[in-house]
Amino acid sequence: MMVIARESLLGLEQYARVRPQFRAQVIAHKKNRTLHVGEHVTLVFEDELTIRYQIQEMLRIERTFEEEGIVGELDVYSPLVPDGHNWKATMLIEFPDEAQRREWLGRLKGVEHRVWVRTEGFAPVYAIADEDLERENDVKTSSVHFLRFELGPERVRAMLRGTAMAVGIDHAAYAAAVDPVPEAIRNSLCGDLRA
Repeated sequence: MMVIARESLLGLEQYARVRPQFRAQVIAHKKNRTLHVGEHVTLVFEDELTIRYQIQEMLRIERTFEEEGIVGELDVYSPLVPDGHNWKATMLIEFPDEAQRREWLGRLKGVEHRVWVRTEGFAPVYAIADEDLERENDVKTSSVHFLRFELGPERVRAMLRGTAMAVGIDHAAYAAAVDPVPEAIRNSLCGDLRA
């Protein structure tokens, strides 16, 4: 399992010195891990670097320097790192107008369970959503969800051999697909996989 090592985290002073360069590195890295599925949904596929950055930012914002707090952040965020046989993504539902966003979040209840990835030659794999806590209520879904796509060994081997992939959503109120996923993103995501 790919984990974020405690020793990979920087202290607050050291992080403050390297933060601008590290932030630029992560932003560039995320370009090949961000996929727009239709006009209003973005998936950001997480990995060790993106989650380590998130932890560093949380430690900075909360001014956490005690070991217990650092370990607590590691415990919260480490489950978002893929383990070699899956992909994990943050799903963002984006509507700039607040009234439109409220309306659509009501219409999109359950959308987090209708997001899929498909490896060429295989059936789609639907996301396992929000394992940490329920992000939907009786009225609406959340604008942020955390997704896990369990691929299994055959799909992993196919992806590592160069098979094309697609990503889509088949919700009654929102249907969109990216087929095929651009090569740069596909290659970046293959870096998360282990045969």
